[in-house]
Amino acid sequence: MQAVVRHDWTLAQVNALYALPFNDLLFQAQTVHRQHFKPNEVQVSTLLSIKTGACAEDCKYCPQSGHYNTGLERERLLEVEKVLTQAKAAKDKGASRFCMGAAWTNPKQRDMPYIIEMVRGVKAMGLETCMTLGMLDGEQAKTLADAGLDYYNHNLDTSPEFYGEIITTRTYQDRLDTLSHVRDAGMKVCCGGILGLGESANDRSALLMQLANLPEHPQSVPINMLVKVAGTPLENVDDLDAFEFIRTIAVARIMLPKSHVRLSAGRSRMNEQMQALCFFAGANSIFYGDKLLTTDNPEADADMQLFAKLGITPEQRHDVSDEAHQLALADAIKEQANPPLFHAAQ
Repeated sequence: MQAVVRHDWTLAQVNALYALPFNDLLFQAQTVHRQHFKPNEVQVSTLLSIKTGACAEDCKYCPQSGHYNTGLERERLLEVEKVLTQAKAAKDKGASRFCMGAAWTNPKQRDMPYIIEMVRGVKAMGLETCMTLGMLDGEQAKTLADAGLDYYNHNLDTSPEFYGEIITTRTYQDRLDTLSHVRDAGMKVCCGGILGLGESANDRSALLMQLANLPEHPQSVPINMLVKVAGTPLENVDDLDAFEFIRTIAVARIMLPKSHVRLSAGRSRMNEQMQALCFFAGANSIFYGDKLLTTDNPEADADMQLFAKLGITPEQRHDVSDEAHQLALADAIKEQANPPLFHAAQ
């Protein structure tokens, strides 16, 4: 039976999915996944921090918050040319989407011309563009959309009930308002959350319910595992059980059948077997490269090797004329599967 896109989930219904036997849940999620996606393709994105540190927000998980001493050096907004150089390198490695993140409460007017140049420059390379710049008003969202920005990322992070335990400098409604401005401007929404913040099982269900009951499902749903950073208030929070994380991926796939579900922060703590189960549960997007803003990510070669073991290929874009970047990662993965016997001496 074809999965139905719904916007009327109740907490009891979400909890009932979580309570399914593990194998039944994964089977249902994989069945839904195959109805809407090629089962052995994963969308590949690269993320660059274009402005690091000294953020005015007090998100308890974030090393970029100016409220905590994490030893992170603050950096000003990167020059446009440096961003475009990084984007070209990402494209050459096979990424199809280039994401740019700035540690801001919201973008200032003086920064918008540079932001627009970045968007236009990355788009001209044939890459999809995504940005996360904090809160947006309607005019800022329209400006970014007019510049050609494809996706805007603004996570809900956790449930409305637990949110105040993690962030006090902006409200849940502030986040929902930004998502509304992004949708109204015609951009695609990238919105997910973070697991392992010390939230309850009910909070995880409530987060997914919020995402699935939005007026339109986010086209991209990043599911992050908390990366504990010394100096943040959550540096000693208990680890989340791996099976609970995999269950969340599966429930997200069932509730958001047409969305890309992305394995985001925290993959460096996941072994290959856990990642493989996440892909089976319906995850079909990753960040590729050695950094996610300021936290470690599995090295690109390790991703290639895992893709080769699982028979996974990168999802291809079909709306650009230059397809060279689509093939680069696929070729690299093939090389990992069939490595040469000898290497040239250096």
